[in-house]
Amino acid sequence: MPQDTYSHGHHRSVVSAHATRTAADSAGYLIPHLRPGLRILDVGCGPGSITVDLAALVAPGQVTGLDRSEDVLVQARTLAAERGATNTEFVSGNVYDLDFPDDTFDVVHAHQVLQHLTDPVAALHEMRRVTRPGGVVAVRDADYHGMSWYPEVPELTDWMEIYQQIARGNRAEPDAGRRLISWALDAGFSELVPSSTSWVYATGDRRKWLAGAWSQRILHSAFAEQALERGLASQEELERMAEGWKRWAEAPGGWFLMPSGELLARV
Repeated sequence: MPQDTYSHGHHRSVVSAHATRTAADSAGYLIPHLRPGLRILDVGCGPGSITVDLAALVAPGQVTGLDRSEDVLVQARTLAAERGATNTEFVSGNVYDLDFPDDTFDVVHAHQVLQHLTDPVAALHEMRRVTRPGGVVAVRDADYHGMSWYPEVPELTDWMEIYQQIARGNRAEPDAGRRLISWALDAGFSELVPSSTSWVYATGDRRKWLAGAWSQRILHSAFAEQALERGLASQEELERMAEGWKRWAEAPGGWFLMPSGELLARV
């Protein structure tokens, strides 16, 4: 079984950012295909914000959130309890060896997961196995080299280069969005509906939020640990990149476009 390294890690700056995601902004391509009573597996659910939203859309159908980190699952269970999402459960597990029988779920969903795997095709094959005939596997992943920003702050270019080196050093694929169709075909899917949506950070509040999240991650998360351990950046260089993010956020005309590829794969 592949041994993957999660490039982002689970520092609070990472998990807090992930906890702001919703089904509306992260799984809009899937929502029209949901209805009450469906059973969903949410792979790599993290702190559960998307999972709980999906549960509201398919209630009384059951939604299972799966993650390999027990710490984030604790946070997900707390959120579900706060939201009254009694049709959810959260379990630890591995996407390469899902502990469910064949044909268990109507929908298997994974948001920003495949980009971190050393064998995304094997993961898709396993996700397909636990999806019933006629069901769908739904995946959405960012395309880092497709990201663009203005103004052209040099520190953001350095950040992108180091992130690419970190992810590829983990044998992962940071430009996953453009590869989803290829991976799905290799996993045996044939009925595919591709799409793409982007997150845009262009208002003052949105720029401040994104810069705050990444400046913290650059200094304190697994990004910093891996960059330092592998000699990709010094502490001084990390601090300079973090300040560059803040300087970008202060530009009145600042813009950051973060595209993701999306795919609905019918089983």
